[in-house]
Amino acid sequence: MIVQRILPFAKDLISSHIHPTSTVIDATCGNGHDTVFLAQSVPDGHVYGCDIQSSAIASTKDKILRFENVSLFQTGHENIINQITPEHLAQLDAAIFNLGYLPKGDKSIVTQPETTILAIENIFKHLREEGIIVIVIYPGHPEGKYESEQLYQFFKNFDQQQAHILQYGFLNQQNNPPYVVAIEKR
Repeated sequence: MIVQRILPFAKDLISSHIHPTSTVIDATCGNGHDTVFLAQSVPDGHVYGCDIQSSAIASTKDKILRFENVSLFQTGHENIINQITPEHLAQLDAAIFNLGYLPKGDKSIVTQPETTILAIENIFKHLREEGIIVIVIYPGHPEGKYESEQLYQFFKNFDQQQAHILQYGFLNQQNNPPYVVAIEKR
């Protein structure tokens, strides 16, 4: 298969930028699937995960019981950088965002472009050289479309001397399909 689906592609991007001792961030824990993937990927590192919804944190906690390398916080992703210990912050290699709303959750609670951009900026400042931030964007609902448009402007104006920014998505799918944006620090 030449073309990967969106979520496997996002995980491959993360995997290519981390090693067993990396510090990584799951900036939107949701149901905990990315948190588990990250915990498995950095067995000697640490995962910092956050979500604003208590149900997302609870769901993630249930999935990570066997992992000792995960710290979870019920907070907005714009605040996660403040939860990371200095020694882990020095090892920050990657972050992943899965934007939109919690699958099977309250669809009125969605990520907001202002806090998402602030979170990306905060994480990028501490990201190690050649580290990566992977954002899965869902423009298929009105709030997601607005967030996608705001993020596009932010990414378009990002200093190319600071980062490479890649957009990956399918052009021939209907209903505004999700896509991935990756920010690799130079």
